Amino acid sequence: MIAGAADLTFLALSLPFVAACLAPVLFRLFGHRAAWLLALAPAVSFLHLAGFIAEVARGETVTGGYAWVPSYNLSFSWYIDGLALVFGLLITGIGVLVVLYAGGYLKGHPQQGRFFSFLMMFMGAMLGLVVSDSFLMLFVFWELTSITSFLLIGFDHERPAARRAALQALLVTGGGGLFLLAGLLMIWNIADVTQMSLLLSYGEVVKASPYYLAALLLVLVGAFTKSAQFPFHVWLPNAMEAPTPVSAYLHSATMVKAGVYLLMRLYPAMGGTPVWEILLPVFGGGTLLTGALMALRQTDLKLMLAYTTVASLGLLVLLVGFGSPYAIEAAVLYLVGHSLFKGALFMVAGAIDHGTGTRDLTRLGGLRRAMPVTFAAALLAALSMAGLPPFFGFLAKEEIYLALAAGNLRSILFTIVAVAGNALMFAAAFAVALKPFLGESRQTLKHPHEAPALMWIGPLVLALAGLAAALVSTAFHAAISSPMASAVRGEATAIAVGPMPHVGLPLALSAATILLGLAAYRLLDRLRDALARFFQALGPGPDQGFDEVLEALVACAVKVTRFVQPGRLDIYLSVTFAAVAAVLLLPLFLWGEAPSEPAFAWPSLSELAMLLIAVIGLAAVLVAVDRLTAIVALGIQGFAVAVLFLLFGAPDLAFTQFMIETLSVVILALVMTRLRLHASDRRPAGQRLADGAVALGCGLGLTLLLLKATEGVFDTALGDFFGSYSKVIAHGANVVNVIIVDFRGTDTLGEIAVVLAAGMAILALIRLGKTQKQSGK
Repeated sequence: MIAGAADLTFLALSLPFVAACLAPVLFRLFGHRAAWLLALAPAVSFLHLAGFIAEVARGETVTGGYAWVPSYNLSFSWYIDGLALVFGLLITGIGVLVVLYAGGYLKGHPQQGRFFSFLMMFMGAMLGLVVSDSFLMLFVFWELTSITSFLLIGFDHERPAARRAALQALLVTGGGGLFLLAGLLMIWNIADVTQMSLLLSYGEVVKASPYYLAALLLVLVGAFTKSAQFPFHVWLPNAMEAPTPVSAYLHSATMVKAGVYLLMRLYPAMGGTPVWEILLPVFGGGTLLTGALMALRQTDLKLMLAYTTVASLGLLVLLVGFGSPYAIEAAVLYLVGHSLFKGALFMVAGAIDHGTGTRDLTRLGGLRRAMPVTFAAALLAALSMAGLPPFFGFLAKEEIYLALAAGNLRSILFTIVAVAGNALMFAAAFAVALKPFLGESRQTLKHPHEAPALMWIGPLVLALAGLAAALVSTAFHAAISSPMASAVRGEATAIAVGPMPHVGLPLALSAATILLGLAAYRLLDRLRDALARFFQALGPGPDQGFDEVLEALVACAVKVTRFVQPGRLDIYLSVTFAAVAAVLLLPLFLWGEAPSEPAFAWPSLSELAMLLIAVIGLAAVLVAVDRLTAIVALGIQGFAVAVLFLLFGAPDLAFTQFMIETLSVVILALVMTRLRLHASDRRPAGQRLADGAVALGCGLGLTLLLLKATEGVFDTALGDFFGSYSKVIAHGANVVNVIIVDFRGTDTLGEIAVVLAAGMAILALIRLGKTQKQSGK
């Protein structure tokens, strides 16, 4: 990619973040009309990505990026093939419609600027995730989607339910992200690459590694939590506490499909193994049935759609892991089709809520005359979701049954699961699209009305797109579906399924799905009651389990904190130095690393004198009757050590030691005079012995460690460097000071910041003591 094109791509990927920064200002200036201006950001990004369609369709890839930390091979780099391109087009294309829809949905809301800022950040994070080539950048954007979704789900933060749902989503998906990070690090160590584009050619190396299973399990936890696979699915329905534009965007083209994207991206490197083809279909099939059954139990339109999203994600995971030649093609078609019809249906649910004031299915009916455009969009989207020709959902369903149907027991079992799940989703689709609009008008609804244009443009466009894509399927497959399937499979793939039904087993299974779906739709009320009794009999589900785990975690944290933080400084110091002694001594003796007996030269008279002074100072510390005397005696040892440095030809180090010891004694003496402490040490004898043992352990450990270090060959390279360049580069003759101030200046700055913070804390304590003393407390 040439530099100019790379700059344009970087700009296109960055536009959502730029829009996020401008959103609050634009809404203050233009009000709800600012939605049109913000929609330009994803629109421009969409058009730029669309310019790569022809190039990617020819089997080429678009790459680029900028070095971040070259020494560690870390970069912000992008890799746009068929998979990344389709996801990018869905994110930006549906993003345009969601931004416009949100402008109508939140018209007049006082916090529109904040909402759109969060929404655009979320869009940018998701776009960065799907195009990232670097492991590190993928993880950064992965976690950023969790953070921004937390802000969106908890947008109405005054409601406890919204806060709980946001926290649950953050903990589940963010926790899964930590597993993903561990998995990526393990893959990095296995294949010795840090970029997805390079990893794709190391599939055999990864699969042959003894650490393959561990890496796969870690990655699957990250993917399953993000894409709401059972039992991690509970966060997704609860995320309906977010405003409907968030639900429409999150459930159609963005966060919930991030896990599926990751599985598709890693398929050439990690897929096709027995464990892959066992775990993914089992968890996916279980999630499909769980989500579909829970959907029919609901009466809230958004919750019904949310649980069908859970079911659809399960179906996608099942297909990615199934292993048949057509399974990946089916997954690609269903992912695109689901993005279109589910985004439309969520927007329809929001329009119904906006026009009637309720989403309760049992209170809705007869809206077709009051909301004709919304009804048309709902019906078109439901026909695609139901898998009826000539909609794109039909193409996906035909390919699904072609991929699953075979004569072996495994295929038969998962075909039954797919038929049952699709039939239940068929019923849910028409429950959302027909029941609110057909029948007699409900008296409980006051003045139902059509939503404003901004709210019906999005669902109508997406629903018609699902029809148009199927009608021009040949061209659509060539430009979109086939390049995406080729990228996932790692080999050229041509999808040929069209909107015209063909006699065969897939069509027969589609017919069976329709008949079962019609039966479930007709018996919806009785089925809902039966499912309610069934799930109630099962007892508390994962959602309540999340609360119980969180409560137990908090209770455990409180107990641990009270144990390790009892509020006594002497305990903290004793535990800290005991741990230091253990870390120093145990490795030396457990693994045979103790130093050999050293051969000391007899010291000179001056050296013996300094050693004797140090010993005298130590004895003075131990026998001192008050703290101030002990502090002064402690400085004697420091001065003796400084003189030793001077005798051994290190005047710079000696002068530094003199200054440090002087300041230490002065500061400690001043502090002690300000604190209300006992004049003498009143510790009992047992505690003194214990503290003495810890002190001796630390001293012995450091001594043995230094002796072990000095047994090696002395390398003078670093000393020679500082001696040669301290004067030339830093213009300082004092080597020690130059090292501290110049060569490791940033480290020293950090240490100064720590000392400053500690000094401020000490000053606050002293002033607090004065205040309490003056108040008589």
